[in-house]
Amino acid sequence: MELSDSRTIDAPREMVWQALLDKDVLKNAVPGCQEMSGSPEEGFEAVVVQKVGPVKATFKGAVTLEDMNEPESLTISGSGKGGAAGFAKGGAKVRLEDDNGQTVLHYDVEAKVGGKLAQLGSRIIDGFAKKMADQFFTNFQEALEGPAEQEPDAEVADGAETGEKKKGWFRRMVSS
Repeated sequence: MELSDSRTIDAPREMVWQALLDKDVLKNAVPGCQEMSGSPEEGFEAVVVQKVGPVKATFKGAVTLEDMNEPESLTISGSGKGGAAGFAKGGAKVRLEDDNGQTVLHYDVEAKVGGKLAQLGSRIIDGFAKKMADQFFTNFQEALEGPAEQEPDAEVADGAETGEKKKGWFRRMVSS
């Protein structure tokens, strides 16, 4: 399965780069991530619980950051074993472009599965992989920008009375 897309993030390129290397940002961005430890230099160990079709599994695996060209591009590679459910591995080539104080994040994702997961069929696997990639980059974007705009009838968020946009948790942390 291969997928390419891009997102415009309302943050400077250096901040987006810093977030890509942050263990806590990555843990919160990976859907179903229960634990993450390690560092960008050594790689990360992760435990992820996911349900793909009728198969629910706990994947234990490793994530590495390679081909780092600060603050322009890097490759995120990961692989995990889910016991009887099988295995999953893949990666994302990420490229950052400065765009007048914002950052355009381009990504090319490739994923492969084996074992029981592979028996589910390519339509289910491709749909799931696309959903996971979309959710990862949505979560990543929200860590920097704050939650997406809500409907007018939604509850009033902190700062809404003053008209200021609520910052993402990572941006608040590095801006302090």
